[in-house]
Amino acid sequence: MLRVVVIPGDGIGPEVTDATLKVVEATGVNVQWDLYEAGADVLTKYGTPVPDEVLAAVASVGIALKGPITTPVGTGFASANVMLRKRLNLYANVRPIRSLPGVSTKFPNVDLVVVRENSEDLYSGLEHIVVPGVVESLKIITETACMRIGRYAFQYAQRNGRRKVTSVHKANIMKLADGLFLECLRRVARDFPDIEYNEMIVDNTCMQLVMRPEQFDVMVMENLYGDILSDLGAGLIGGLGLTASANIGEGGIAMFEAVHGSAPDIAGRNLANPIALILSAAMMLRHAGEIDAGKSIEDAVLSVLAEGSCMTRDLGGSASTTEMRDAVIAAMGRQPQGLGQASAS
Repeated sequence: MLRVVVIPGDGIGPEVTDATLKVVEATGVNVQWDLYEAGADVLTKYGTPVPDEVLAAVASVGIALKGPITTPVGTGFASANVMLRKRLNLYANVRPIRSLPGVSTKFPNVDLVVVRENSEDLYSGLEHIVVPGVVESLKIITETACMRIGRYAFQYAQRNGRRKVTSVHKANIMKLADGLFLECLRRVARDFPDIEYNEMIVDNTCMQLVMRPEQFDVMVMENLYGDILSDLGAGLIGGLGLTASANIGEGGIAMFEAVHGSAPDIAGRNLANPIALILSAAMMLRHAGEIDAGKSIEDAVLSVLAEGSCMTRDLGGSASTTEMRDAVIAAMGRQPQGLGQASAS
């Protein structure tokens, strides 16, 4: 049996999570869902958006599926998403960015993967007021984290038949911090002579992504650049509602999540697009060794999008969350017999 910690999250989180769990169950994989609360809605109850019992459960079980969690801007509590990644040492954020059938965009041939260092950089949260009106934020870059994320990116490329790794940086300005990042990536690259390696300054990378995204394969970068470029990449294929995401840690711990917002304005109205979390669950199944089940979900999503009659509002249609869920499940049923019926781990 596959055991998974489920964190539904805030806003539309419970709706897209419920839809996703039903899609996973339709694959035939035997799954035990362990539900836990985290996010803005539990802050008053526990005094923290991420109770210790949630962290302990994910660390024990090793796999989590998380819906969107609200993060206040400028004020309020610290990001629950960052807290989960840091406390669980989920050092690699992996975001596949691939053009999807039936989704009209200016870039029909995008197929790249953003690998983002998840544990340090400006997201270390080390900032203070120097004097009134002056704030200092510290950018932390370590050799250990750079070598680790570099090796993960090259190993990911090797495992998945990818041919090139591009490291994204700003070492022309931050010569020590980003210089260390590049030095580490170059050292790692020497151990993978079969994979092409190149480097690109982050501002040029943004321009190149919106001009010729097909030139990129696997992209690896520090935390802040990864946060920005992974969302830019999502925009190339239709938005965050279509983008899967994984957070990988030491010892096999992994958390899979929808990275879009919690959309409180449409919460409880059965309007949210569940595709991002459904595709994240497919990544989760592959990670857990349920390869056929993960592929069956991915193929079903592609089939529904290509057919085009069941689209949520963000995709130009009028389908509800549950209608999209049911369409994906129905498409799985139309696949060749046996696909998606992998035995439980």
